[in-house]
Amino acid sequence: MMKQVMSRLVALALLPLSALLGSCDEKATGGPHGSAAMGQAGADGPAKGPHGGRLLPDGEFEIEVTIFERGVPPEFRVYAYQSKKPLDPADVALSIEVHRLGGRVDKISFRKEGDFLRGDKEVYEPHSFDVKVAAEWKGKTCRLAYSQAEARTEIGPEARKSSGVEIEVSGPAKMKSILELSGEIALNPDKVAHIVPRFDGVVTEIRKNLGDKVARGEVIALLDSRELAAAKLEYIQDLHKEKFAKASFDREEQLWKKKISPEEEYLIRRHALELAKVAVHGSGQKLRALGLLAAEIKTLAESHDSDNRDENLARYELRAPQDGVVIEKNVALGEAVKDDTDIFTIADLGTVLAKVTVYDKDLKFVRGNQEVLVKSDTLGIEAQGKVAYLGPLIGKETRAAKAHVEIPNPEGLWRPGLFIAVRLVQEEFTVPVAVRAEAIQRFRDWDVVFIQDGNLFEAVPLEMGRRNEEWVEVVGGLAAGMKYVSKNSFLIKADILKSGASHDH
Repeated sequence: MMKQVMSRLVALALLPLSALLGSCDEKATGGPHGSAAMGQAGADGPAKGPHGGRLLPDGEFEIEVTIFERGVPPEFRVYAYQSKKPLDPADVALSIEVHRLGGRVDKISFRKEGDFLRGDKEVYEPHSFDVKVAAEWKGKTCRLAYSQAEARTEIGPEARKSSGVEIEVSGPAKMKSILELSGEIALNPDKVAHIVPRFDGVVTEIRKNLGDKVARGEVIALLDSRELAAAKLEYIQDLHKEKFAKASFDREEQLWKKKISPEEEYLIRRHALELAKVAVHGSGQKLRALGLLAAEIKTLAESHDSDNRDENLARYELRAPQDGVVIEKNVALGEAVKDDTDIFTIADLGTVLAKVTVYDKDLKFVRGNQEVLVKSDTLGIEAQGKVAYLGPLIGKETRAAKAHVEIPNPEGLWRPGLFIAVRLVQEEFTVPVAVRAEAIQRFRDWDVVFIQDGNLFEAVPLEMGRRNEEWVEVVGGLAAGMKYVSKNSFLIKADILKSGASHDH
């Protein structure tokens, strides 16, 4: 906050050297004319003329300077008097120089219009300046001057430093035009697994529920299935047949080598062994297709000739095919399920998709592999991503295409169904004059920055062009090379308002 050491607003209608100054010289001879001192300000401020303007007297000659702005842009209107009586404006030649903070100067010429002299330029806000008047009347030139200030304050360097006020110089800036699109977070379809049992069965145990994390290969449920039992039994029988065929072949091979058995019998036994091996391979593949792991099939093969007749051949372990989280569970204990029943859905939420709506008018700004920023104002989070897919079709009703952006989600903050905004660079360009976006304040009816000249600070209304979060293009009101408050400008505004600034001409 501003400290008390910060000075108060320069008084409105500030008078240079505590008085209005002027001189009126004979044009031909250069000699003195009238009094060098002009009308002094009264206790209530500068002297006012019949039209409410500032009265600048010099002997019998006086001019009244007004700023007229009813129904037209602000303009100087000047009335001339001799001994308090109106003069014909055609008898007076007039020019004004307006000197503003920062060395800005406007030169204004005048022409007769009705009973006054009208300036040929707009007197733009704020009406805070030093005015130098040159008036010619009856062959004599009068040079008059006055000052007025508004929307201005004075702050020393120590006060600026303690309050964190920073100054920059206006000038060129590289800007980016940002296009914002709307969208929604969705699951990455490449990371979603739908778990089906592959055969009819009865659920005997459930080990995972909604929201549980699972690892690839982890058992999530147990089922009893007659189909599986039959497939296992077929495999065991094929193993026994292979074992018998192998023993028969080995014996026949020995007899054939000893020339006891004919070669034809030997070949028959070898063929029978090969058929048995094919059968074992086929029934084993059937078990693999039903979801059994190679290790389970191997264990079944190793124990097929044991005397353990209590082994449950119908038992089936339903395993997770990937790491992830259980997001759907459509099964209950003891339930009979079909071989095509989708009983679990597991999603890997390490990455998610932002599904973005791209209207036809914006398609020219979106391209594949383009970097974008995804934001959620609801959660206050953002992430970088790239356009992974841009749909080739436009909806007949929506007149929009779909784009997908893949987003890393290691902490699980991006939840499917969340509405988001997607920002991408529409255009990059350089502007001749720009100011920091945070420097701009709303003051009266203006968007302003506060320019600096020494210890003086004054609001300058801006005509603004393109903008982004960092920069605002200035197309009017501020020239390149001017010093302005770029940080904590709200403190300057607060000091001016606290000082009771008014709009006074």
